Amino acid sequence: MMKAVTLVFCASLIWAQAAQIKSRQTGGRIIGGEVANVAQFPFAAAIYKTTTDGTYFCSGALLNTQWILTAGQCVYRGLSFTIRLGATNLNSNDPNVIRLSTDNYFLHPDYDPTTLINDVGLIKLRIAITYNDYIKPVNILASSTLPDSASVVTVGWGQTSDEIAGLVDDLNYVFLVTLSNEECRLAFGNQVDDNMVCVEGNYNEGTCRGDLGSPLIQYGISSITYHVGISSFISSNGCESTDPSGFTRTAPYVEWITNVTTNN
Repeated sequence: MMKAVTLVFCASLIWAQAAQIKSRQTGGRIIGGEVANVAQFPFAAAIYKTTTDGTYFCSGALLNTQWILTAGQCVYRGLSFTIRLGATNLNSNDPNVIRLSTDNYFLHPDYDPTTLINDVGLIKLRIAITYNDYIKPVNILASSTLPDSASVVTVGWGQTSDEIAGLVDDLNYVFLVTLSNEECRLAFGNQVDDNMVCVEGNYNEGTCRGDLGSPLIQYGISSITYHVGISSFISSNGCESTDPSGFTRTAPYVEWITNVTTNN
């Protein structure tokens, strides 16, 4: 029997005001994960989006010296962005951290904020950065199909339980497995299209509020990291339910990503 659970914005976006970060009720976490080591995920980007009604937190992935890939929700109606690269702890004074500000973003032209179809966005940094051991880009395959039952990993600073709201200081990661879209629709109904993918781990492992825009990673030969998905939605039953976590597949958008980052 199809459950058709409601899609919930995968990061509920986290609202930051003054020094305190509080959760709004719409979004995604790393549940059941582990704390990442320094430089383990050097492409991880912390994103603070300013809009007319507040500041919101998302994650993203560094594509090259000037571009961040994230969810469409994370750039939609954004006025400005502050990006943090180079450290796993949000509150550290790590000398390897760089902070950049920009107001230049690109939202997929067919993004639908209601259905979360085409939930893809790009942020362009004002100046090109320099890579080091702590800041490196993720790879995207020009053409690839993410298979069912594939081993993947996602990272983020989102909630680690439904009861404790707000971001965590340290970047967390969790290993997951991709589901077929038929399995995904058993949880979320026909609102799941072919450009989305669901993942699940042991029991309730997955994303939560604060993880919107986080990359889904697949390891290739020699442990090369490939970006294969963007955290987009979770179940309305909560982060700690056994329902899967939802991502936008990266592969269908490679042409759009390439065109935007090459011509702008």
